[in-house]
Amino acid sequence: MRTEPLSADFVAEVVEWRHLLHQHPELAFSERRTGDFVASRLEEFGLTVHRGLGGTGVVGTLTRGMSAQTIGIRADMDALPIAEETGVAYESCRPGIMHACGHDGHVVMALAAAKICSRLPDLNGTVHFIFQPAEENEGGARRMIEDGLFRLFPCDAVYALHNWPALPIGTCVVHDGAPMAALGTFEIVVSGRGCHGAMPHEGNDSILAACQLIAALHTVASRNIDPQHSAVVSITQIHGGDTWNVIPGSCSIRGTTRWFEDEVGDTLERRVNELSRSIAKGFGCDATVRYEPRFPATVHIAAAVRLVARVISDSPGGLV
Repeated sequence: MRTEPLSADFVAEVVEWRHLLHQHPELAFSERRTGDFVASRLEEFGLTVHRGLGGTGVVGTLTRGMSAQTIGIRADMDALPIAEETGVAYESCRPGIMHACGHDGHVVMALAAAKICSRLPDLNGTVHFIFQPAEENEGGARRMIEDGLFRLFPCDAVYALHNWPALPIGTCVVHDGAPMAALGTFEIVVSGRGCHGAMPHEGNDSILAACQLIAALHTVASRNIDPQHSAVVSITQIHGGDTWNVIPGSCSIRGTTRWFEDEVGDTLERRVNELSRSIAKGFGCDATVRYEPRFPATVHIAAAVRLVARVISDSPGGLV
């Protein structure tokens, strides 16, 4: 089954969709305007539309022919809490929010695919177009699944495309295996005894203990994980004190971990906990650790990877 080349009018329409969505970004689980736009377009194309999974998720279903084969095409809809300073004509209208990760483009690509598929006379099977809320840190996919996504809309495989501006235009890259790591987050509160900055001997310095801990946490990947495996521990926040001349009684550290293999993830969690408590104790402080292994690694199905590679290679100008 092959599609015809896209007309200039079709491309212009898709670009217009993208600019409109870019101007009106919405944060996780607040994608109501975006969801309305998506649902309206899908209904125009003749798809059956279901709303409400994961709060603001949208699913459009297209069925043709007699085949029982069913696939999903997924896009994420949420934006980020970032102020846009691009100066483009279609810049975000919402202060402090923008589509910095390109989810507006993902939505438009999936909508364009839905419109194209709705016109294919020889489509034989079912396609569920899945528009997910809250991809940025908030677990929108999990919420949709918990609400019955794959019970209501079973799929043999799910396909998605993520923009990657560093690649040359017209290039598509597919990866056999796990292309995106699992994610963990942690918050460590180091509690000591506050004192005047001129008399540090009278307290237990939570900031000093936190600084030593930060240095130690950066050794976890290099000294506890086999170099043949991938792991990352990054400190992204440190908060402590609110005046010039007082050593605070507590200091908090926040950060993130990444891994692929389960045993590596277990080691990261164990060492973050061990180092936090032992180093804090060495400075006369205590450490409270809240560690969350939040999302598993993204693992591609080998057969689906081969199919995508073949389709892209056979397309005009396709590169893999």
